[in-house]
Amino acid sequence: MSSAVQARVRAVFKGTDFLQADVDSLADDSDLYAAGLNSHATVNLMLALEEAFDVELPDRLLRRRTFSSINAIAEALVEIGVKEDAT
Repeated sequence: MSSAVQARVRAVFKGTDFLQADVDSLADDSDLYAAGLNSHATVNLMLALEEAFDVELPDRLLRRRTFSSINAIAEALVEIGVKEDAT
């Protein structure tokens, strides 16, 4: 998985209260829901990701598993066309 996309996903979390834990303290495969992500924050995260990456997440990706980890989010973004080397 692209470290550039993962880094951009992490940047979306910075300065938000989506998680109870500091995103920098989490591994790319850490469970974001265990780190405090809830359904309301997931909606806000989805909107923030769409804005940051200039994409629209399709309905098929709007499920808990998509937002379960930094890796899962990055994989979903790459799947819909975000370039892995994009900065």
